[in-house]
Amino acid sequence: MLSRATWSLVPRKGRLGVRGTHSPGGTAHNEGKMPPYSGHHAQRFYPMPDEPFCTELSAEQRALKEKEKGSWSQLSHAEKVALYRLQYQETFAEMNRRSNEWKTVMGCVFFFFGFTALLIWWQRVYVFPRKPVTLTEERKAQQLQRVLDMKGNPVQGLASRWDYDRKEWKK
Repeated sequence: MLSRATWSLVPRKGRLGVRGTHSPGGTAHNEGKMPPYSGHHAQRFYPMPDEPFCTELSAEQRALKEKEKGSWSQLSHAEKVALYRLQYQETFAEMNRRSNEWKTVMGCVFFFFGFTALLIWWQRVYVFPRKPVTLTEERKAQQLQRVLDMKGNPVQGLASRWDYDRKEWKK
């Protein structure tokens, strides 16, 4: 049985598979990209991408690109901004602005804390058994009295701290 990667290399109907569309020295074809946008990828640490942001230009944009070749003093501010937007997707200020993703993360964290607390409460009420009778205060006092009556561990233990004559704890 052939893997998916192997099947992609098999020629189908006269064309190569997905992996066979580029040579090792060249770049891959941009078949999967949306028409006006290319493989543009600008980040703060790599501000000058290999390709411009918008590759297929409309008639207005082509006219603006022709006007760009002339004197830049004749361009208005809006035209300069439009030319910048053809080349780059966002400015450094837009790249560096804070995102509100922390609110989503904190919301998810608090949601899961609440869900966990609800689950623990449900388990305490419906799943875990009731406290055994031996853990009531009355039974604990009876168990302590029994240990003292049996004089359990009289050298260093509980019985060593009990005064049997006065029937109280030693001070």
